[in-house]
Amino acid sequence: MAPLKRIGILTGGGDVPGLNAAIKAVVRRAAVHDIEVLGLRRGWLGPMSINPDDPATLEKWTLDLPLGRVRRIDRYGGTILHSSRTNPANMRPDKIPPFAREDCVPTERGTWDCTKYVLKVLERLNLDALIAIGGDDTLGYAARLHREGFQIMAIPKTMDNDVNGTEYCIGFSTAVTRAVTNVTNFRTTVGSHERVGVMEVFGRNAGYTALFTGLLADAHRVAIPEVPFDMDKLIDYLLEDREANPSHYSILVISEGAYPKGGTVMESGEADAYGHRKLGGIGYVVAQEIKKRGVNIMYQQLGYIMRGGPPDLLDRMVAMNFGLLAMDSLLAGQSGRMVGIQQGQYTTVPLEVVAQGARSVDVDRFYDAEQYKPYVRDVEGLPMFLY
Repeated sequence: MAPLKRIGILTGGGDVPGLNAAIKAVVRRAAVHDIEVLGLRRGWLGPMSINPDDPATLEKWTLDLPLGRVRRIDRYGGTILHSSRTNPANMRPDKIPPFAREDCVPTERGTWDCTKYVLKVLERLNLDALIAIGGDDTLGYAARLHREGFQIMAIPKTMDNDVNGTEYCIGFSTAVTRAVTNVTNFRTTVGSHERVGVMEVFGRNAGYTALFTGLLADAHRVAIPEVPFDMDKLIDYLLEDREANPSHYSILVISEGAYPKGGTVMESGEADAYGHRKLGGIGYVVAQEIKKRGVNIMYQQLGYIMRGGPPDLLDRMVAMNFGLLAMDSLLAGQSGRMVGIQQGQYTTVPLEVVAQGARSVDVDRFYDAEQYKPYVRDVEGLPMFLY
């Protein structure tokens, strides 16, 4: 394999704290080997929107990343490359730029696959390889490019911590830290007014964020997507918790993807390029059912504040090391692999594992499905952070 001279990097999906730290680590390691790094703006929408024959599109959709440009970025949250939820293999016809259409083909889903155009753009940008940072959707398309023969490495990020092949994803620790702080603060007002507090947090298919928030903030009950809950039973528990509490209140932490037995996940709006509709509102539904029992409630949907601000210690460390490992793996000639943590150790795994579906909470080990509570049955032999 020819030596690397110029690589690309992009961030896709929802932003999380730590993305900039990973970008900085990649750029610094690349500089040691005299490799240029080009940032592709707005995830996979970047290469879809670049017309290599139009300098204006290059300026809008790419960002040169010399050392001086990344010097301070790790101090801040978000991503300097911006992001999007775009899948070039599943494009709506009205979203395809005119200059890309001849390289797109129709799919059985009624959308268009523009992978041929993406590969053309990467070649015209003189990129020898690419590092993609994202969740299972963003990385699923990265796997597609690997199958097409393009050298690529992946870095997992998501507050839900549900990407297969790794025990940890960038953004999870900071999200839980934010949520625990907010639940702790929430108690003040909920307790002052002797109510039942309902805090809804992110978590589409996996309940890691709600589970660890509830565990560390010592919430009375926790509802997660892996275990459909009995509405009446859950409310009975919360009212009993309130009565038993000397401060006369109780707290429920609930994943946005949780749902009652016989019901479905609450979604709204139009599906994105990956088929996902907006989640949220199940906490409000539960809160209103509690109110029907004659007990006042306080409902708080934590939402995007969980992913804002600078990364905490763990996310800074993991993001930095993921960036270094991804760059070192490219230098070693690897492709089609994702960096990750397994059994508490940094490693790489085949990128295809992402296609196996979202990782979910080990209910038998970490959750009491009868009581709707976190319950760690045995910690001996587990990594420091359990997962």
